[in-house]
Amino acid sequence: MRTHKITIPGLIMLFALVVLMESCSTVPLTGRSQMSLLPESNMVAMSLTSYDQFLDSNKVSTNEQQVEMVKRAGRNISAAVEKYLTENGYESYLQYFDWEFNLVDSEVPNAWCMPGGKVVIYTGILPLTQSETGLAVVMGHEIAHAVARHGNERMSHSMLVQMGGMALGEALKQKPNETQAIFSAAYGLGSQYGVMLPFSRQHEYEADKMGLIFMAMAGYNPQEAVAFWQRMSANSGQKPPEFLSTHPVDSKRIAALNEIMPEAMRLYEASK
Repeated sequence: MRTHKITIPGLIMLFALVVLMESCSTVPLTGRSQMSLLPESNMVAMSLTSYDQFLDSNKVSTNEQQVEMVKRAGRNISAAVEKYLTENGYESYLQYFDWEFNLVDSEVPNAWCMPGGKVVIYTGILPLTQSETGLAVVMGHEIAHAVARHGNERMSHSMLVQMGGMALGEALKQKPNETQAIFSAAYGLGSQYGVMLPFSRQHEYEADKMGLIFMAMAGYNPQEAVAFWQRMSANSGQKPPEFLSTHPVDSKRIAALNEIMPEAMRLYEASK
């Protein structure tokens, strides 16, 4: 009778598989399974620290008209997000959101949303959004990243690779610098070629779809998303090949948006 010995590496692999199976969650709206090793409460706590530091070192816009537009679009889309989560069995997600919307003076055409619903729009993107509806494209996309917990997924993947799935609490105690570096990388402050880049593009496509649905539910015409990305494409100049970029090439992004446009338009019409 043949016997099988379980080696230490085998036990480690078995443990890792169990951790992965128990740490799978589902992305709202798309239904994709994702790995989430980290408590969302910890992600929110770390994001608040980074968010406060950012606001302390950057100038918040005093343009009252633009600031009000940002806050209004944020209120409308966050209300649509909360409605969707409530009606589709994701009420538990709401406890982690304490929405805040800021416009920051910067020539960089950028925007982001941290876990917990802390949103920053840079004034440099407003010439490209051109209107509140264009801004809703950006706002919906960035909020979708937070709703889908893409940062948690990226950080979970990195911690599994770099720290063997060490619990976040232990990682913060034993390797605080490494843990902070992983958090920064999860939010685009670092990059690497290879495995992580297709993963990032997947998140971009997912945020595009979710953002389109959220803006439509909020009463913004989703067709503006195509026009916005066309303007972004025209403004971007020469880009690196897709395999060296964390974002989809514009033509593929626009094609993907057009595929889900009929669904978004139905929701937009229903919102009127």
